Amino acid sequence: MVYQVHFKSESISVNGVKVVMLTAGQGEPLVVWHGAGTWHGFDFALPWASRFQVIIPFHPGFGESGDAPEMTTARDYTLHYLEMFDQLGLDRVNLAGFSMGGRLAATFAIEHRERVRKLVLIAPAGLDVPGYPMPAFSQIRPEEIPGYLAHDASILAPYLPKGPDPEFAAAREREGGNFAKLMQNGLVGPWLPRWLHRVDMPTLIAWGDKDRILPAAHATEWKKLIPHAVVRIFPDAGHIVADEKPECVEAIADFLL
Repeated sequence: MVYQVHFKSESISVNGVKVVMLTAGQGEPLVVWHGAGTWHGFDFALPWASRFQVIIPFHPGFGESGDAPEMTTARDYTLHYLEMFDQLGLDRVNLAGFSMGGRLAATFAIEHRERVRKLVLIAPAGLDVPGYPMPAFSQIRPEEIPGYLAHDASILAPYLPKGPDPEFAAAREREGGNFAKLMQNGLVGPWLPRWLHRVDMPTLIAWGDKDRILPAAHATEWKKLIPHAVVRIFPDAGHIVADEKPECVEAIADFLL
């Protein structure tokens, strides 16, 4: 049977910040934290709604959520989500984070591990791996970005404007500026590897072997720091491995059961 489902948009206020979140499904909560860009959507996560209550909040300063200029560090964001979980009565969740959201998820798991049942890190940012740096995004032309995100860039075509789109450009500038603040304030650096040993819940690390933003070699470093973690590398997939590979989405669902 094909499970037909759509996300519903909900809006709440968390400590004075408007938070818009997409929700679907029923069951154990699965909170998904997005990366530095929201423009390619979250359709990849719809299959999870057949097994879980999927909750995808837009981070403050991203997507449809409000701005919070005073939030400049990863720990600012994790405190924001601790407040949100308390407000929603989410005592313990399955937590998945992609790229920048993976760094936030790892930080949350370090500091509030009693609130995380299982953890999924999808091509997470946060580690400085010698020989495998992140690209200098300021030097990448906008038309080249899809090729960095996906091994098959054509899957992103439906989400891109067909011509000049000032609203789209402004949204990307807003999100890029908030991501830059996090980068300037230690998103990648020595804090994370010092404390990853505290991640003691079951953990899955998923990566695409053709990732041009965070090469799959990063997965080896994450595995060293979370020794009990399971690593899955998916062939012919780029950074947005869950968008490109349905088998990645299925593997995550199986892991969370």
